[in-house]
Amino acid sequence: MDALGRVFNVLTIADDVYVSMIDCSAITFVNFLAAGDTYTLTEATAQAGTGAQVLTTIDHFWVQATPGAAWVAVSQTAASTMVTTSAQDVCVLTVHESELSAGYKWLKLTSTSTGLVTAIQHDLKVQRKPSNLAALV
Repeated sequence: MDALGRVFNVLTIADDVYVSMIDCSAITFVNFLAAGDTYTLTEATAQAGTGAQVLTTIDHFWVQATPGAAWVAVSQTAASTMVTTSAQDVCVLTVHESELSAGYKWLKLTSTSTGLVTAIQHDLKVQRKPSNLAALV
């Protein structure tokens, strides 16, 4: 069986889009912008953004100076934002289902600039062939 559907599902263009956590235990956001960026994490109870509120659980994330370079950990006081610099082209943030508030099942990560955001839904609760995966948005 392919990894897509067994291990993960992916939404390649996920900037400012609510992504479902209904069928997974975690979502990892992979982000790119060579100029640096600020990303804000928001949770909601529905895809339409019902009950939207910032999620203040970002206490660490990972960066690369350039794509393919060594990963470096960035630690911070728990917040709803993560900030990268022009020396940190790529950043990765994983959000676990346990971090969401009760009743919240939708996440979005928003770039304040033109950062590219990809969402990878993983630790799938139900494995399916790719054509039978639930839509992420």
